[in-house]
Amino acid sequence: MSGSPQNRTATSDGPPNAGTPSPRQDGNDAAGRDVFRFETFGNEGFWTDAVRLPKGVNDSKVTPVQALKLGLMVDAEALDSATQQAVAAELKTDLSPKNAPMLNDPKTTMKLIEANAVIGMVPKDTNGDGRISLADGDKVGTSCALCHTITDASIFDLPGGGSIGRRLDGRANHNLNVGAIFATAANSRALYPVLQLTLKANKDKTFGRAAKGLTEKSSEKDVDAYLSNPQFYPVGMFDDTFDGNGDPMHNTPLFRQDLAAPFGSEGTIARLDNFSNLVFTGLFDQTTLTTPGGRAFLRKLGGAAGDEIADDYVKVLKDTGVKNYPFVKAAPHSNPGSEDAPLGIRVDNTKLLDLNAYLVSLPAPEGAQVDAREAARGRESFSTTGCTKCHNVDQSKFVPPFLIPMKTIFPGDNPMILAPRMPPLNPVQDTPGFFFDDKLAVVNASLRGEVRGIALPLLLDLARKPVFLHDDTVRSLNDLFDPKRGPTAPHPFYLSDSRQRAEVIAFLRSLDTNNSTRR
Repeated sequence: MSGSPQNRTATSDGPPNAGTPSPRQDGNDAAGRDVFRFETFGNEGFWTDAVRLPKGVNDSKVTPVQALKLGLMVDAEALDSATQQAVAAELKTDLSPKNAPMLNDPKTTMKLIEANAVIGMVPKDTNGDGRISLADGDKVGTSCALCHTITDASIFDLPGGGSIGRRLDGRANHNLNVGAIFATAANSRALYPVLQLTLKANKDKTFGRAAKGLTEKSSEKDVDAYLSNPQFYPVGMFDDTFDGNGDPMHNTPLFRQDLAAPFGSEGTIARLDNFSNLVFTGLFDQTTLTTPGGRAFLRKLGGAAGDEIADDYVKVLKDTGVKNYPFVKAAPHSNPGSEDAPLGIRVDNTKLLDLNAYLVSLPAPEGAQVDAREAARGRESFSTTGCTKCHNVDQSKFVPPFLIPMKTIFPGDNPMILAPRMPPLNPVQDTPGFFFDDKLAVVNASLRGEVRGIALPLLLDLARKPVFLHDDTVRSLNDLFDPKRGPTAPHPFYLSDSRQRAEVIAFLRSLDTNNSTRR
């Protein structure tokens, strides 16, 4: 990609050999909506009894205003009419405790959670008495919607934070401060496998944004300091790999998943239902990593380091009084360790296929309104300067499922080999001084015999995206295409002419799944 005319290529609408995504089975999309919004598969035990998030929210006296500042979204339709009216009245004020007492009352936060109005924090009638009361022992779990739903902000929108309105499922929550939310929990140490660690098996080296990693002896204060520091755990990101590295990635959209594959920025998982299963059986209840199946997976990923993570995690759970785990409701699988069941277990398959159907059915948002002539010129540049070697012009077509090898997407990749692994896995490796490759140091598509590389993203809803690349290191589309980032930076595909950059940016911001006919 270059702004100079001599480097233009013939017009292309996309890569000539895009490949074919893995076959997908879909269930019932209406049932899938409930899975997406409310299904926990029992992880309320992990979040309430192990991580103790509801206790932390209560003990910290988190108010609704503070919850919105954390990027949490509120489903207005889950509130009764009296609460809706009271909230609406207070939102018209300056939100001070004097003028908005309810929105500054921690008790209101607990009531919102009990009403299932805090999106992604799902209350469960654990004691079976027919009503929800956290004070009486009911529990709170986590659903997909926490990171992948926003609202239409029809009632309120806090700039840089959350909003109140009707649900818009599938949209990435770019303002969700996952690290700070986790730090609020009373036992954030129970999140040990997804923290940045210092491991003896790695010769006390640590990889991530923090200079020093955590250990099984780190205090709650130490863990909270790591999680709540946006330099280590930036807003809008979530560390979704239990590899001991501090490698959070930016939240991604989950609409139109029929167009997206493989899954995860590193393309580790080929099938959507398998991706969902790993989230439910591993990320949403990390205590499964202490089971034989979980230990086998960690050992496969990291050898001695994987064993150390599991052993240390057991110590952490014992030290913090966590018992009767794992919590997730899943069944042993006939092919443990496969993509279908990396940890040896799988949640209800019918619900996974229903979730498939819902994620496929979710529409992509409309593109931004831009100057049509400017976008048309941008489209021409996009089609003739090399972008279509990887990306489609028409966003109603599926994203090419091939991976971009690390040396292509990141010419500066010069990794140190840290540990050998059994083929087809590549060695554990890391390029010092860069965050971009940390996500792939341990977990990558070599798990399924593919190259260590990056999966292509959906080029949709880009006007709302505040940062770019999975590690959040590029602050705007203009910066992404500006040659000043250098020839060895991640995604070094540039347009030297500022006007041409602006035109391509206008085109990208305008993209949706209905603009294939726009010229």
